[in-house]
Amino acid sequence: MKGVATETQLFPLAPAPDAHEILDALSTGVLLLDGELRLLEANSAAESLLGVSSHHGRGRSLRDLLRAPEELWQVLRRAAANAESCAQREVTLHAVAAGEERVADVSVAPLDGARPAGRLLVELSDATQRQRISRETALLTQLGGSRLMIRQLAHEIKNPLGGLRGAAQLLERQLRDEAMREYTEVIISEADRLAALVDSMLGPGRAPRRESLNIHELCEHVYHLMRSEAHASVLIERDYDPSLPGMDLDRHLIIQAMLNLGRNALQAVGARGRILLRTRALTGQSIGSARHRLVASVQFEDDGPGVPAEIRDTLFYPLVTGRQDGTGLGLAVAQDLVIRHGGLIEFESVPGHTVFTVLLPIGNENGH
Repeated sequence: MKGVATETQLFPLAPAPDAHEILDALSTGVLLLDGELRLLEANSAAESLLGVSSHHGRGRSLRDLLRAPEELWQVLRRAAANAESCAQREVTLHAVAAGEERVADVSVAPLDGARPAGRLLVELSDATQRQRISRETALLTQLGGSRLMIRQLAHEIKNPLGGLRGAAQLLERQLRDEAMREYTEVIISEADRLAALVDSMLGPGRAPRRESLNIHELCEHVYHLMRSEAHASVLIERDYDPSLPGMDLDRHLIIQAMLNLGRNALQAVGARGRILLRTRALTGQSIGSARHRLVASVQFEDDGPGVPAEIRDTLFYPLVTGRQDGTGLGLAVAQDLVIRHGGLIEFESVPGHTVFTVLLPIGNENGH
């Protein structure tokens, strides 16, 4: 009919997106490699992961752009040589240009059929968050086992300690020789020291007594205590995020938790080193299986030798320590105090760079 606009004329259809637009809309990184593992194309997510644009990375070997375990390169070479699809889960990737480390699930598919050394389509799905949640769940499970072990251990230790101390007091009253009394005083003193040690293992059993606080006030208190205990050649720096709002916290419990982490860093660097106390506001952060709109991050970073590999999986258990003179209680107690606030302590460590991170939900008073 003349003079009447059709629906197509009124609402013209948008042109269909091309393949590049579709790939750039994906949150998963997609790489196209040739048979020699040189980069041909990369979508936006892959460019972000590599820290270079597709234009600047084109023609360069993926080994020059990405540091990864040798197993991954073997998978890529096998896929290219045999024209077969392969996959590897939770691979740690370090982007050379970006200087960042990610954990990704890697899928590889040949594009040129059975022809050897053909092109490869590589998919990188970020698994960092999934791995982090799994690790946090393991930490929470550790805490449950730690609490049970501590209660049983405390019961087994405190009862004989009380009898030992009482017997030493009775003996002291019967002794007229002052020199002999020195021995009973040692027994009583050591019994009291062991009892205090057990009490520190148990930690405060009460629920947090929350009040509105500025987290930086607590950080400054811990900073000055650390400064007074540190060697003169140890540099302690601060990097605070002024956007952090006030929080409902138990002043004494959080100070104790942070002080335990600070002292741990001091012991790690020894007589010379650098420690950084950093705060940040994180949005949309998960703690265990719970997701929070806003989370405060308080980090203790040091350049010490790092956490020994043999104790990393059990670091927050009581009596686990990498030092000969350590009690193995500081981190276990700190974790317990933070979890009482609904938070968690995480850590990352390589030689020369260790970071312990306290995560505390903001606006959530449901502590443990």
